[in-house]
Amino acid sequence: MEELNCETVFDLPVLGGISESVVVTWIIMAVLVIASVILVRNLKVENPGKVQLALESAIGWAQDFFEGIIGKENRRYIPYLITVLLYLGISNAIMPLFGFKPPTKDLNVTAALAIMSMCLIEFSGIHKNGLKHWVKHFAKPVPVVAPIMVLEVVIRPLSLCMRLFGNMLAGFVVMELLKVFVPLIIPIPVSFYFDIFDGLLQAYVFVFLTALFMNEEME
Repeated sequence: MEELNCETVFDLPVLGGISESVVVTWIIMAVLVIASVILVRNLKVENPGKVQLALESAIGWAQDFFEGIIGKENRRYIPYLITVLLYLGISNAIMPLFGFKPPTKDLNVTAALAIMSMCLIEFSGIHKNGLKHWVKHFAKPVPVVAPIMVLEVVIRPLSLCMRLFGNMLAGFVVMELLKVFVPLIIPIPVSFYFDIFDGLLQAYVFVFLTALFMNEEME
């Protein structure tokens, strides 16, 4: 139970207690910003290096993947989806690599990500079809389903939140139990699955469902 708690790292007079998940998120953000600045230096149009080619391939794959879901005309949302994918991928794999507790083990973090996705999903529908059409779609096919359609706005981000939180928490609990009962060899391959593979899979599922919900909302 002690391992499952998100400890308070800093206690600031104005902001109050700063939890461990927030501090780890700050570290991840700093690493991503610094890595972005370093990796995009000295880009070349002719004779690009191996690092630049690898980055262009990765970004090109991500863009093609999301364009296949939400369409080329909605590519303005792709940078957000890629950013969330990077953040979740690092957050979910940070424990075996660096020893930090994953921020996604904190329900507050997954809830915040889900709320942001909910706002983006609804905004994408309003931006493409207009506010009037967005309001009318709650009453389709018949007005009696309007309460259910309104409830769906909350249910979709809630499902994103609980799916991500539940999977990461379950993997964390399993690994902590294995470390207690079988502390040497067995946790290594199991850790590869729960901490790395499953973490990256959950990051993929989160952004995939967000993009899919956006596509449904815009249609």
